[in-house]
Amino acid sequence: MIVYLLPFVALMLLRWGIAPYHRLRDQLYWIIMAAMFLFVAFRFEVGCDWSGYLNHFEIVGSPSYDRSIVRRDPGWWLMIETIGAAGLPYPFVNVATAIIFFAGVHALARRQPDPFAFLAFLYPVLVVNMSMGALRQAIAIGLVCVAFTAMMDRRVVRFGIWVGLASLFHQSALIFALLLPLVGGRYNWTRLAMAALLAIPGIVFLWSGEAVAIATARYVDTDLVAQGAIFRVMFIVLSGLAFRLFLRSAWKRAWPEDYDFVLIGSLGMMAMVAILPVSTVIADRLAYYLVPVQAVIFARIPYLPTRDSRRVLATVPWVALLALFVVWMATSDHFEQCFVPYQTWIGGYPDVQRFPL
Repeated sequence: MIVYLLPFVALMLLRWGIAPYHRLRDQLYWIIMAAMFLFVAFRFEVGCDWSGYLNHFEIVGSPSYDRSIVRRDPGWWLMIETIGAAGLPYPFVNVATAIIFFAGVHALARRQPDPFAFLAFLYPVLVVNMSMGALRQAIAIGLVCVAFTAMMDRRVVRFGIWVGLASLFHQSALIFALLLPLVGGRYNWTRLAMAALLAIPGIVFLWSGEAVAIATARYVDTDLVAQGAIFRVMFIVLSGLAFRLFLRSAWKRAWPEDYDFVLIGSLGMMAMVAILPVSTVIADRLAYYLVPVQAVIFARIPYLPTRDSRRVLATVPWVALLALFVVWMATSDHFEQCFVPYQTWIGGYPDVQRFPL
């Protein structure tokens, strides 16, 4: 647990210590980004999907590999096939995933007044939990982060392209295609109502697709529960609610140019509570996409034109996220089984391997 917890505690203390030093903060951002990349990309037998993705890699490289059986997530299969064809071993799949994930994160981070804090807020849930365990969705989230920047700029075509690319790695990203009617103009309740009406055919299309059928069979019509999902999803829900109740007016004054983006994001965050009773797994998977929006909100609180409550509002997310992280590590069987001990192959493969390469 310590190897995962100490970096976040260090990030918290460092962020508070260098708060007045903007240039130093920006310089440290690159160091922290590089450290996180190495931590994620060069892990060895860490993450619950390590063996599953190893099977994917071996299937693609086998003489009997038949492309006709690979229909879903073609971007993922093309990526691992390319890595295998280049003669690179399986761990380079993690390297490629980390490159795409952190490139997408950086695209959104550089739009923030405090990229350091934005990156730090992503660490417990998105960096550790997602990019070290669910590679396909981690890539999709990285690409959706780029789509978010297009949404901020009201670039409809660019937004659609990045969402489409993300869906090639994880079809759940297609849910963001329903936001296309909202990307190009100012938001108001009339536009929201029209967008909701126009989204109905899209929802029907997505719901009737193969991906939803598989998700329903796996996650809804079973007793499968995502460990820690209730805490993670409710943290997302409460974050969206907090924005609506305490930060919305100040945000609109400070950053009117991306107020609409965060407003829509907060609505999506609160909507996750409706999915929890249906399936904790689906709610958890969708909520991961909204963690970057949550980090955008958290990282900008110190810069909001609020009064005496600003310091309290800025501190609460750090404390809450630390508590969430500790509880997950202390109570999750998956964490103990999949993330401990942390190993790296930077200096060579470990002598003892559960899944020999």
